[in-house]
Amino acid sequence: MPRQAWIQDPNSTDTKRFHPDEKSGGRDPHVFVDSGRPLSGEPPLLKTRVHLSQQTADQLWRELVRVGWRPCAPQWSADSDI
Repeated sequence: MPRQAWIQDPNSTDTKRFHPDEKSGGRDPHVFVDSGRPLSGEPPLLKTRVHLSQQTADQLWRELVRVGWRPCAPQWSADSDI
């Protein structure tokens, strides 16, 4: 998975942003996964943020792809907050 990655459910526009936890150690990297929905002409509806090990985040990404989610371009700015 790249440094920051986005994935979206094509049926609902539910979106997840995977980005590294800069404070997690090199031997035990962790990833934040933000979940939300982009809204046309409005700020995004950001719902949740979870903190996962890199391994768990990779598994989640693969499972989402398996069930039909697709990688996508960024859907909101990185400074949007949950």
